[in-house]
Amino acid sequence: MQETLLRAWRHPESLDPTRGSVRSWLFTTARNLAIDAWRRRSTRVGEVFTDDLPEPPEAIDEAERAVEAWTVAEALNRLSPTHREVLVECFYQGRSVAEAASRLGVPPGTVKSRTHYALRSLRLVLAEMGVTG
Repeated sequence: MQETLLRAWRHPESLDPTRGSVRSWLFTTARNLAIDAWRRRSTRVGEVFTDDLPEPPEAIDEAERAVEAWTVAEALNRLSPTHREVLVECFYQGRSVAEAASRLGVPPGTVKSRTHYALRSLRLVLAEMGVTG
């Protein structure tokens, strides 16, 4: 309420009766301020205070990364060529759906559906290979 009255005091030109009711302006301003305050509170992340230091990140095990890369490459090789090429274009080459569609010569909707089914197939292949999680 205080902010609403402060705005009315700072901007008396906004309270021109020819533009509308002063009461309506006050209610609209109060409503907008309440909505803005609610949005600010809902997007803010609370602070966390602690005396404990965070755990240092784990060292990257290059051998583990190599095994993972080999496993993914093997799983990709087991997919159909159309599924493999859409995953390579979108995930490994970093192309958008439109770019991948242009490059592969298919409509964007086809790229989307192939990506969906390719990921499902990849998940099944990895499960068959014993990869979990």
